[in-house]
Amino acid sequence: MTEHPTSHEGRQPLAARPQERARPRQEAAAAGLPSDLPAPAGGPATPATPGAEAPAQPTAPNATGGPVHPDVTGGSGHPGSPGAVAVAVSPQPPGGARGGDTSARREGDRLRFVGAATRRIARGIDLDEIVLGLCRATVPTFSDEILVYLRDPLPVGDERPVAPFVLRLRRTDRLRLSDLEGEELVLVPDPDPTPAAELCEVRNGGALAEVLRGVRPVFGDSAAAKSALTELLGPEHPLPGGLRAVLAPLRGRRRVIGAAVFLRRPERAGFEPNDLLVAAQLATHTALGIDKAVLYGREAYIADELQRTMLPDSLPQPTGVKLASRYLPAAETARVGGDWYDAIPLPGSRVALVVGDVMGHSMTSAAIMGQLRTTAQTLAGLDLPPQEVLHHLDEQAQRLGENRMATCMYAVYDPVSHRITVANAGHPPPILLHLGGRAEVLRVPPGAPIGVGGVDFEAVELDAPAGATLLLYTDGLVESRLRDVWTGIEQLRERLAATAQLTGPDHSPPLEALCDDVLDMLGPGDRDDDIALLAARFDGIAPSDVAYWFLEPEDAAPGRARRLARRALARWDLEELTDSVELLISEVVTNAVRYAERPVTLRLLRTDVLRCEVGDDSPQLPRQRRARDTDEGGRGLFLVNRLARRWGATRLSGGKVVWFELATRT
Repeated sequence: MTEHPTSHEGRQPLAARPQERARPRQEAAAAGLPSDLPAPAGGPATPATPGAEAPAQPTAPNATGGPVHPDVTGGSGHPGSPGAVAVAVSPQPPGGARGGDTSARREGDRLRFVGAATRRIARGIDLDEIVLGLCRATVPTFSDEILVYLRDPLPVGDERPVAPFVLRLRRTDRLRLSDLEGEELVLVPDPDPTPAAELCEVRNGGALAEVLRGVRPVFGDSAAAKSALTELLGPEHPLPGGLRAVLAPLRGRRRVIGAAVFLRRPERAGFEPNDLLVAAQLATHTALGIDKAVLYGREAYIADELQRTMLPDSLPQPTGVKLASRYLPAAETARVGGDWYDAIPLPGSRVALVVGDVMGHSMTSAAIMGQLRTTAQTLAGLDLPPQEVLHHLDEQAQRLGENRMATCMYAVYDPVSHRITVANAGHPPPILLHLGGRAEVLRVPPGAPIGVGGVDFEAVELDAPAGATLLLYTDGLVESRLRDVWTGIEQLRERLAATAQLTGPDHSPPLEALCDDVLDMLGPGDRDDDIALLAARFDGIAPSDVAYWFLEPEDAAPGRARRLARRALARWDLEELTDSVELLISEVVTNAVRYAERPVTLRLLRTDVLRCEVGDDSPQLPRQRRARDTDEGGRGLFLVNRLARRWGATRLSGGKVVWFELATRT
């Protein structure tokens, strides 16, 4: 339904007053008005008696002394006419009414109208709502039509506006009276509003620029306003004859950001001097609201961008594990929080799984979360044990300032050994869903939150059988005003077990569907906090797909590495890769032997790709460079880069690992 503010209380729509509905339209014509407009009325408005039907009565004139404006019925309009508003037609005022009383009533109506209109405008949050509020508040109560132009683009805060000064038609509204089912009058949108230019460039020194610089509304029949309206609406769109207009600049806190044009048809009472004050108040409230909406929109955009950059765009696809994640803000209006998740590939086909929660809900919490997440990624790249990672995160949180606390769960999964190492810093314990459908809460030492300082963290190593699913989450999933955290954890465990029963004892539930099903357990009062969720399905790597050797750091090591790799490829029916693997292993092992002092490790992993890992005790990472024609070496990594599907090098606490991958099917 289309609503319009009104200053009259206790009036009934025409449909509820048969004596008014029966009046012919000729009565309006006899009063000197066309039949498609309500007749003017005067006299005091009588409030409806509670519990009794309000009698038909004359109503006070509208905010401008013109025709009566429609009642706000609060319904959905007449059936078949969405957005329609019923209009009450009132008789002429008594002939004995004194002019002073009529003037006082008009002034009172103006005040009530301005109050209702500004409240309607202030209810808007975003730009479109505020502009719509202005249009709905003024048409047809104050004007028969309105055109709203806004600067394009709108400057934000202290931003310098872009040149040239361009106004774009943001919205135009016009309502007309229509017959529906007999003689009932309703207001419906007019499909043919006054034509106007879509864009207008404000010329320096022009008539429109002068009116906008003056800030105050002006009547459209003044010489300056006529030229300004011609420039604004376009020379090809002149105003129809007889239309009365008020041109009101929209000035925000620092500059003019647009203009509003109020139009009345010739059969309606013209604008009065006091109407300029009404237009000025409407324009001021609208412009300030638009300023706030633009600033709010920019803040929301920054918050969205900050949140987006703090969380991973996509999860990696490490060997032997499948991952899925979800993030939900606490509410639509609170999009920034301190919850995060991450999955970080580690040397040896391992993967680090991280979920954390910075205390608080603000841009500051999100910024701290981003710093901690970056620190965790850096520490993971050093291949530190989980408890050491949490220890360094604790030190980092203390360096960020006082009361910078967070909880965190850090786990490292090894698909070769089918084991997982977990360390906890005050975070809710993870839940492991086994292949048969049994869900258990893992017994992990709780630890103290990050940022407390002076606390040791403890790690535990647990079995991670193939087909099992590990669920890491933040407390927003299991804790709310309606339940404590341990009740929520038990409900989550039961929900996971029930979901696993649906897929049978031999199949694990799909990860994406499992995450959605977990979030479905949230009730209306369970969104008090952000929610971060990370699910990991452990597939592992079978022992038969792993080959591992130690090589002494001697000149014969590259040849031995080639022979061992050739036997493993023959056992795996991958002889077509023999030439490439022997060449690349020879180059990588040769570089490792050159700097190593202890035995070199060589490992081959067969999954969807063939992965080769060569480790040594030298911390110096290899660097690809272009060899000169006279150089005897320096071409090994160039060959690796050209022939391998992917390759890389990772520094460890006791050396480094250089790896490369080859596709197993060409």
